Amino acid sequence: MTETVQSAIAAQLDVLGIPSRINTDTYPSIVALFEEALSTYRDEAACSSVGHTLTYADLDRLSAQFAGWLQHDAGLERGDRVAVQMPNLIQYLVVCLGALRAGMVVVNTNPLYTERELEHQLNDANVKVMVVQANVAQTAAAVLPKTAVETVVVTEIADLHPQPKRALINFIVKYVKRMVPAFSIPGALKLNVVLKAGAKTPYRAVILNRDELAMLQYTGGTTGVAKGAMLTHGNLIANVLQSDAFFETHNITGRGSTMLQPLPVYHIYAFTASMYALRIGAHTAFVPNPRDLPSLVKAFDDFKPALFCGLNTLFVALCNNEAFRGLDFSNLQVTLSGGMALTHDAANRWAEVTDCGVSEGYGLTETSPTVSANPGNGVQIGTIGVPVPSTEIQIRDDEGNALGLDEAGELCVRGPQVMAGYWQRPEATAEVIDKDGWFATGDIAVVQPDGYMRIVDRKKDMIVVSGFNVYPNELEDVLVAHPDVVECAAIGVSSESTGEAIRMYVVRSNPDLSEDDVRSFMREGLTGYKVPKSVVFKDELPKTAVGKILRRELRDLD
Repeated sequence: MTETVQSAIAAQLDVLGIPSRINTDTYPSIVALFEEALSTYRDEAACSSVGHTLTYADLDRLSAQFAGWLQHDAGLERGDRVAVQMPNLIQYLVVCLGALRAGMVVVNTNPLYTERELEHQLNDANVKVMVVQANVAQTAAAVLPKTAVETVVVTEIADLHPQPKRALINFIVKYVKRMVPAFSIPGALKLNVVLKAGAKTPYRAVILNRDELAMLQYTGGTTGVAKGAMLTHGNLIANVLQSDAFFETHNITGRGSTMLQPLPVYHIYAFTASMYALRIGAHTAFVPNPRDLPSLVKAFDDFKPALFCGLNTLFVALCNNEAFRGLDFSNLQVTLSGGMALTHDAANRWAEVTDCGVSEGYGLTETSPTVSANPGNGVQIGTIGVPVPSTEIQIRDDEGNALGLDEAGELCVRGPQVMAGYWQRPEATAEVIDKDGWFATGDIAVVQPDGYMRIVDRKKDMIVVSGFNVYPNELEDVLVAHPDVVECAAIGVSSESTGEAIRMYVVRSNPDLSEDDVRSFMREGLTGYKVPKSVVFKDELPKTAVGKILRRELRDLD
């Protein structure tokens, strides 16, 4: 980092009252941090979903039971991988914390994965135990025989509710609403059975250290293969403590306040926000399906949150909803935005409707995720704020030289939140983390004279759809397998509803191949948000002299 850039950031942090560094030695593991919270806030509400709330004491007891079962009955060894595939439910925290307390590695798994995507992740991570919600277990059932998964635990939506409410809700979801497709997983265990078994064999506290692996968080790659970002206990501790400094500038009341969490907790942004809520004794109200806008509006009305985690598309949708605009927002203290760029219009409209400004942050899966954020006492819309404590920044040109203020270049980051690397992919790791520990984000940024940062372009070809990263090579690898496709290329185009939308350019050998044919074929192998919104047929695609498709020229056509 050039002296000028470093000085500008340090000066702004001083003005804002944000420490330049944190003590990462405060906790030996993320488990120690959580267990402190579980002890301190025992009688407070910890999390809710589908009309039922667990206290911190409940979460302590149930996660310990799951940890005990993993240690005594699941046949696992320390460091084995446990996949968790479910939407935002209280069961998620029980299973996730239980796995970490048992000394296992959590593998967050998208419930929307297709068979192809799920099979790759389970095999790549060498998952031994999988916990899956019944609503999405049909996909798991199809791929499990092709994996090394030894034990499957199935949970239904209301499994942690008291009887008779549990049986009633599960019955309605399965037989009335028909939200649970038929599936067969031989030998699968029920979560409640597992928890009862764990209660009989108390878990042994594991002495963990900050360098040990805590999570494999999968992210796309330019090769089209999803890679597991190795997040250590130290990475997660650092990002929670780094968040402390910024939340203090918002003057938010932690203990007893509510955070409404509609974003999928298997995504790193929502995951870390939920972990921070536990840290401060807040109550996380989970919304299982954020696309169900009436349910989200009702949750907003019911819980009257102090903290809300959203992204640009969600802010727009809510502000366009008449029922939402009529709510009481007097409790709302902090609105966080991440995952995709925040537009001025969306931010201004949200502030107008709720009387609460939006604080945009920036991060990546590989940085656990927070790199920078807008503090409560100094929000600048259109920027990604200032770096969180203990985070070094460099802006580099194409030759790797450090640039100065107001000079655009690749944003590079060094700090305790940067991942240990990609799981079993040393070559891919070396491509993004240099020998001095600098992580190249692939985003083009500038540091302003006041120390705030702005993202101005993207070096990578990555497309961001509603906060989810989509990599063109993965889409192209799927579509090129179609017998009528000669070649193809995917780009992102501007979209009011999702920030970016996928456009696929296709050279076809069969003139009868239609847009619907392309989308239907891709839907078989890709999660819904990766299916293109538009398909353009071309006689040929622009290429370099050596035959590489020029996506930038395709973007220039729009």
